Amino acid sequence: MHSNPGQPGRFHLLLSSHGQPVQHGWWNSESVARGKLVRGVGEYGTMPGGRITLTDEETDTLMQVWPQE
Repeated sequence: MHSNPGQPGRFHLLLSSHGQPVQHGWWNSESVARGKLVRGVGEYGTMPGGRITLTDEETDTLMQVWPQE
């Protein structure tokens, strides 16, 4: 997961393991952020206690969670 350095975007993607942050990034494009989420599930889907969240930082809305709760 990567983002634009120095300029956080609207959409925040967070990868955590057992509640601890592991990696995160911000994007201005929702479609790019959703694509990164799908890619993250493929790359980190077997991580013990893994969880990926996509949040709209502008509206403070949790948009997607993997695995689904």
